[in-house]
Amino acid sequence: MTDLTSTRDGSVMDQRDPASTGTARTAVAEATPGAEAAPGAEATPAGDAAQARRPHPLEPLSEAEIRATAAAVRTHSDFTEGSQFVSTSLREPPKSALREHELTGRLPARESNAVLYDRSQRQVIEAVVSLTGGTSRSDGTSSKIRSWRVVPGVRPKISWRDFEAAVKAVKEDPRWQEALRRRGVSDFTHVEVQPWPPGYADEQDAAHGARVAKALTWVGRSETDNTFARPVEHLIATVDLDTATVLAVEDYAGHAGNAEVPLPPRAGNYAPELASDAANFPVLTGIRSDVRPIEITQPDGPSFVLDGNEIRWQKWHLVIGYTPREGLVLHRVRYRDGGRERSILDRASLSEMWVPYGDPAPVHRVKAVFDEGEAGLGVLANPLQLGCDCLGEIRYLDAIVNDDDGEPVRKPSAICIHEEDTGIGWKHTQYLSGSVEVRRGRRLVISSVATIGNYDYGFFWYLHTDGTIAYEVKLTGIISTGALADGAEPAHGTVVAPGLYGPHHQHFFNVRLDMAVDGRANSVFEVDAVPSPAGPDNPAGNAWVARERPLETEAGAQRLADSAAGRYWLVVNESVRNAHGRPVGYQLVPGPSTLPPLQPDAPSLRRAQFATRHLWVTAYDPGHLHAAGDYPYLHPGGAGLPDYARANRPVRDTDIVIWHTFVAHHVVRPEDWPVMPVTTAGFQLRPFGYFDSNPALDLPRPQADHCSRPG
Repeated sequence: MTDLTSTRDGSVMDQRDPASTGTARTAVAEATPGAEAAPGAEATPAGDAAQARRPHPLEPLSEAEIRATAAAVRTHSDFTEGSQFVSTSLREPPKSALREHELTGRLPARESNAVLYDRSQRQVIEAVVSLTGGTSRSDGTSSKIRSWRVVPGVRPKISWRDFEAAVKAVKEDPRWQEALRRRGVSDFTHVEVQPWPPGYADEQDAAHGARVAKALTWVGRSETDNTFARPVEHLIATVDLDTATVLAVEDYAGHAGNAEVPLPPRAGNYAPELASDAANFPVLTGIRSDVRPIEITQPDGPSFVLDGNEIRWQKWHLVIGYTPREGLVLHRVRYRDGGRERSILDRASLSEMWVPYGDPAPVHRVKAVFDEGEAGLGVLANPLQLGCDCLGEIRYLDAIVNDDDGEPVRKPSAICIHEEDTGIGWKHTQYLSGSVEVRRGRRLVISSVATIGNYDYGFFWYLHTDGTIAYEVKLTGIISTGALADGAEPAHGTVVAPGLYGPHHQHFFNVRLDMAVDGRANSVFEVDAVPSPAGPDNPAGNAWVARERPLETEAGAQRLADSAAGRYWLVVNESVRNAHGRPVGYQLVPGPSTLPPLQPDAPSLRRAQFATRHLWVTAYDPGHLHAAGDYPYLHPGGAGLPDYARANRPVRDTDIVIWHTFVAHHVVRPEDWPVMPVTTAGFQLRPFGYFDSNPALDLPRPQADHCSRPG
């Protein structure tokens, strides 16, 4: 990754030495002339010393390391030319090696994971490559390859090459062309085809036995037109991704009770120069003139310091990671308390996203994409821009992923890091003395944005001055649409424009939290508010208790949220006590908790069992990273969390991972068209007895003298 420091005028300064391998130097406050580094920070020396900087063992792979991985893999005797490099990522060192690194500075072996897909054999291969040792053997094979394993019976995610080849095949298919001509479309120049991973595998797909996609169609009128305003209802093309062959074109219009539906008549553009057209819906009649600028400045520069991917901000210390599948990852989250760094999390990541649509119509029931496992979140990151996606004194990190040939691809400014004022942090006005004390809250924001088809998702980690860790997903972009006859009312969606509707759907997110609350021996307690029994001990009937129940095994640690009981989950270290004699802990305050309103035997739900529980607790296993399994594409179901928990291992007072599922439940509104205002979903990890008192008590008073005053 590259650290890019934004300047006040919006330009970007590359702080990485051109000779480096993708690591970053410490970011000091170079954005403002005369600014100094944050207190206690040391800038990395320039010149040779900077080039000799030792990257943290958890920093993502550099461009050179991705190239070295591909070169080693190609020497293997079983490597087939034309095989697709699905992903190349850091093979994270074991926890024991990371602990030794912290104690001694000794760097663990650097290794990479490569996932390949051999199209000719229709098989997935997993390889482990050493990046710090190895030679060439006499047969030409590199000894850097530590392992080579065929994974039977699975299919990899769709790649950009798959996508482009499938689109070309569909557009050249005479059956598809004839279906569009029947709808009055003869010019295919601005027609958009999107191959979707099939959320519903029907009998015909099973008969094909292929790695298929379901291609849906939208009709634009120009290169800049919002094509989602004119979906082609009832038309599906099934494509074999391995051979780029159209297996079937199904046009349900006029068949099986499906009435023919015309293309919606109005455009749905939202850029001012396009949306003022009278043929648009809605027609934009003007731009607000009363929005005045807001400027956010930090004259002394930001309070955080970057050293490569390591970041220190106030009392926080962590490593920022990135993978082609998960995108943004946080490693080794620590908090300095009383002169010592205390652990909270070893690893935090979005483990899977699943977006099922609740409309039974042919083109909508196939929509149930796993946006990580079937599309790859990290490779779809946006380049973020100062004043657009991020505002203030910003530091950026590039992300480096791989293409289908295993070569590195740089995603510029994929991660944005900055501070935000969060309003009042704490305050009190004493009635008798009239004294006032108030402190401003602040948070460190680490974020990225990815565009996945029609939707845009922002992923935000927040670290607060009071020790809270929060995660928020911001959803925007364009709804996936359907067409209907003018005046008709959809049973499973909402009309948003003439002849156009948005189907009901949900966005399920599962976050994997490898907990390390003051060490790795952790336990989870479920806490509910329970009324005390009526009687002499509760004469007014107002008493209640916070009832704690330990979760002992993986089978018993699959739980649902219960807002009526004020339910939360408390992660504690039972061997470490605070000043009050209680175990130190962090509470998981759950996010929105709607369950999938699907039939229990729905094919898509069989692959997404993680969404049927809001909390799962599993014993730590370094290979268990994804809530729906490593390869959800056309998987029959049962992978991921149901499989991880099948052993029913103990989860009390041991190294555990908690998995939290939350949801954006989307009954579409007319206000969501033509581009959706941001809506949010997320959760919080809040200290609960981790500190002996308010850890933000030491925040400085606001600079304005009148904000705080003695009595």
